[in-house]
Amino acid sequence: MTEFDAPFFVKICGLTTLGDANAAIDAGASAVGLILATSPRQLSLDRALAIAEATRDRVLRTLVFRDNDDEFILHALDLIDADVVQVHGPLSGELLEQLRQRDVRVIKALSITSDEFYDFNEGSVDAVLVDGATPGSGERHSWEELKDRPFVVPVIAAGGLSDENVAHVIAETNTWGVDSASGVESSPGVKHRERMNLFVANAQFAFRERDSS
Repeated sequence: MTEFDAPFFVKICGLTTLGDANAAIDAGASAVGLILATSPRQLSLDRALAIAEATRDRVLRTLVFRDNDDEFILHALDLIDADVVQVHGPLSGELLEQLRQRDVRVIKALSITSDEFYDFNEGSVDAVLVDGATPGSGERHSWEELKDRPFVVPVIAAGGLSDENVAHVIAETNTWGVDSASGVESSPGVKHRERMNLFVANAQFAFRERDSS
């Protein structure tokens, strides 16, 4: 079984310290997200490398990009031996081919309010991450659009998810995965360990309940 064949997927994104990454792993997260795009949680390449190296083989290490150019993305991957790449914004065929040659999994992020949500050919990637109108804002949004838009690859729900609402989103949708950044923080880029523990535990319980019914 590969990681993307697993029954469900729980990602903690926007980690900025090794301590928080270790806490996410201890909580049982499937993946951690290291943001290399402009963000309050943006990491330098050196910091991302240090966290990725220290967590190798313990969790899926995901590099997150938003509107970065192809050269920067490929340079980051040459430096950091990540497991997954998450791309917000354009994903060219040329970049996708290069990512495939590097044997990384590819997640394409889609805003639920964009034309791309309906038009993107998801068969070229390993999973799609469905976020709100302003990805990374932590704002909650409707999931009604997922009922009208079937995907042929696993779907990861994101946008305003926390330990308080993650079970509801899982129960009401057919998502394979969930992703949280601000919903498990005490301040931007600083994770709250109890919230991470509750988020992962509540998500795992909800996935098992839904899939056993």
